[in-house]
Amino acid sequence: MRFLTSGLALTAAAVLAACTQQVPDSGAGVGFNEYDSYVARREAELRGQSVAALPPAQAVSSETLGSAPAGAPMSATGGALNGTAPATTGGDSPSDIARETQAALAASSANSGQTPVQADPNNPPPEAVNSFGISRENDFGAVGEQRSIEDDKQRIASVRSQYQQVQPTALPERTDTGPNLVTYALSTNNQPGQKVYSRSGFTSAERSRANCGRYASPDLAQSDFLKSGGPERDRKGLDPDGDGFACTWDPRPFRNARG
Repeated sequence: MRFLTSGLALTAAAVLAACTQQVPDSGAGVGFNEYDSYVARREAELRGQSVAALPPAQAVSSETLGSAPAGAPMSATGGALNGTAPATTGGDSPSDIARETQAALAASSANSGQTPVQADPNNPPPEAVNSFGISRENDFGAVGEQRSIEDDKQRIASVRSQYQQVQPTALPERTDTGPNLVTYALSTNNQPGQKVYSRSGFTSAERSRANCGRYASPDLAQSDFLKSGGPERDRKGLDPDGDGFACTWDPRPFRNARG
């Protein structure tokens, strides 16, 4: 009786196992692969790129990830990448390629053609090149390479042939009939402030300074002083001390010039 019961239990378990359906693996989610393909194909159509098929979803691995240094880039599977990431190849349009080509050609034409010197303290100093426009006449070696002594003689002879000597001419006659300040200064011998002529007490020093302020220079004041009857008379109040010199006019520079 015990064996019959055990056989019936095994038969019932086999029947139930045959009727049970296998559950599909839904680890990646339902419809995720189709949606990712649709998004990639849509973005490629908007950018005018060719549609590239996405790689199949990676299976979930139970492998323990190794520690990566802080800031290291991560791959799609979660591991750290060694080295630099490859440059992404985008679908550059022909206009972008043409613009980059023109920029490269312009940079190449602007280059002097000389290999740039790399910054290194062990590099020898660059060869000094004379700047354009700086004369090298004092460098006998450079001058000797450019021309000979015979060339210098020809240049000197050419310069001398163009030399012109101007002959002195007679001084023009004076047309001004007014007083000559130089002649007057040389005709006097008293010092400024030394009284020679008598003056009335009506002209004070303050009034004389105010009268002298009307002239742009002492020479103009002295000339007008002589025209108005000076030095004997001081009608405009320009010589209150009676030395014969109006305002601050000084005859000593003219005397010193004569020697």
